[in-house]
Amino acid sequence: MSNTPAMTHVVLETGAGGRSRFREQTVPLNEAKPMLFLSAALPGGSVILRQSPPGYSMDFHPTVNPQWTFVLSGALEIGLPDGTSRVFRTGDVLYATDTTPAGVSFDPKVHGHNSRTVGDEALVAVLVRA
Repeated sequence: MSNTPAMTHVVLETGAGGRSRFREQTVPLNEAKPMLFLSAALPGGSVILRQSPPGYSMDFHPTVNPQWTFVLSGALEIGLPDGTSRVFRTGDVLYATDTTPAGVSFDPKVHGHNSRTVGDEALVAVLVRA
């Protein structure tokens, strides 16, 4: 019996009624060579480096373009209008696709997410926009 390795990341997406929500997604990894496991190609485009000092915060906003966030150090808290929040730490991966639905005006009580650096360490992350 073999265990097929996989990686899990969090998806921040637009759900019912245009509301942002979190869900976990598992990406299977296939053995390309002995002891080397790779996923299929994932959506990506431009690479952006991010650094935010302790105390940084951003009010509610939608994701403009789908974007991966790979946390290299520090901690990032993402909050939703319903009060749900998650903290992403070193090694965590987030895929954000919570765009405002077409034909709808952005309402921070319904759409998007806020973010803030938590703790005493700066957030260092790599963003990959699809």
